[in-house]
Amino acid sequence: MPYVSERLPLRRALADVSVPPFTRRRGRMLLAVSEQASKEVTDQVERFLTPSDDPQILIPRERPTGYALGIDVGGTGVKAALVDLATGRLASDQVSEDTPRPATPDAVIDTISSIVDRAIGSDEPRDLRAGCGLPGVVKHGRLMTAANIDKEWIEFPVEQVLTDRLGRPVLALNDADAAGVAELAYGEAEGKGGTVILLTIGTGVGTALFIDGHLVPNTELGHLEMYGQDAETLVSGVSRERRGLDWEQWAKEFNDYLAMIERYFWPDLIILGGGVSKGFSRYGSYLRTRAPLVTARLLNTAGIVGAALAGAMAARTTQRA
Repeated sequence: MPYVSERLPLRRALADVSVPPFTRRRGRMLLAVSEQASKEVTDQVERFLTPSDDPQILIPRERPTGYALGIDVGGTGVKAALVDLATGRLASDQVSEDTPRPATPDAVIDTISSIVDRAIGSDEPRDLRAGCGLPGVVKHGRLMTAANIDKEWIEFPVEQVLTDRLGRPVLALNDADAAGVAELAYGEAEGKGGTVILLTIGTGVGTALFIDGHLVPNTELGHLEMYGQDAETLVSGVSRERRGLDWEQWAKEFNDYLAMIERYFWPDLIILGGGVSKGFSRYGSYLRTRAPLVTARLLNTAGIVGAALAGAMAARTTQRA
């Protein structure tokens, strides 16, 4: 059986009664994944049990009150707005600009600063917290990978630099994770337990994984191997257009990707977000899944709303600690 040696630390962790119950449950599921997954996935699931000093993003059972600032950085645009945390709706106009080219840290942060000033105006709420979704893996406040932005971002201390530049605490997180937080708190996954996976299908394939309301960050399942390639190079919205596939042809390959996700994670709910989700009527009838599959309720605002909520909740968790 492959990768036995890689699974042993996970087995030992699950045998340790000091491991918190949620972690043990998550680990059992991830161990099941590693029984049949590639070494790439096995390495990922082992990492999920590794202690981290990153803020824990927990979705509250009751909606919080107040306001927070949400920032969403993508490969094509940067946008920001104030968010009413009680409703998940924007409390200000959404301000956006094209992502600068090249999308270096200095250039993007200048853009963020400009749109934030316009979004919050002069009537800024006191103690305003902020979150920023970014297209890459975020660890310890640094961007560890960079998708559709300049490679200078890799290992850039984005959280500290944004906190200093904007003059307020900023939580940085993966952009798909931010969108998932929004859907779990205010959208199609609100009140849902079990395992929920959000897939954002657009320029690439972003993923957010939740287990009983807990975010498992930075899953990056769009990079799972499919037909010998990164899955997102085949089934993203941009890839469909590049390859000249009609919706039925695309859906056939996307079904293979969905089957892989279901085989590894056995989700209780799959949510489709991103630009491709807007055209669901054109391909939805071709999709086949075991779990219920729905389109995201929050579309263009999901990244902003989720980033704002994550920033606010991370701050409250830190304060309680």
